[in-house]
Amino acid sequence: MWKIYGLLAAFFAALTAIFAKLGVREIDSNLAVALRTGFILVLTWGTVFRTGAIGEIRALSSRGLLFIFLSAIATGLSWLFYFKALQLGEASKVASLDKLSLAFTILLAILLLGEPVGFKTVMSGLLITGGSLLLLF
Repeated sequence: MWKIYGLLAAFFAALTAIFAKLGVREIDSNLAVALRTGFILVLTWGTVFRTGAIGEIRALSSRGLLFIFLSAIATGLSWLFYFKALQLGEASKVASLDKLSLAFTILLAILLLGEPVGFKTVMSGLLITGGSLLLLF
């Protein structure tokens, strides 16, 4: 089931790039990120309340909250840089360069999380990196 969610995430990420590129033509990229964040806030909190997941908030540890906070900071910075890049560059090239996050994730997962590294993982990371750099240059 995680594969289906992963494919859906990739599809909607592609739409994100296209819609964002069209949106930042008219306004400052930072304002676009702020507006996007507001819309996401309404969507996600609505989902939390609709599914009843709000009750789980009491079970969240301070350590878990810290890592969610750090993730939010990283996401915010990623979006700010992504939208600025979209405003200045071609969507296909910006999105491709952004996919280097996959290679960074593989590397960080190995180094920080101790996830196993095999031939397929290494080759996937190298191919993603090569493809992104090929489009960039």
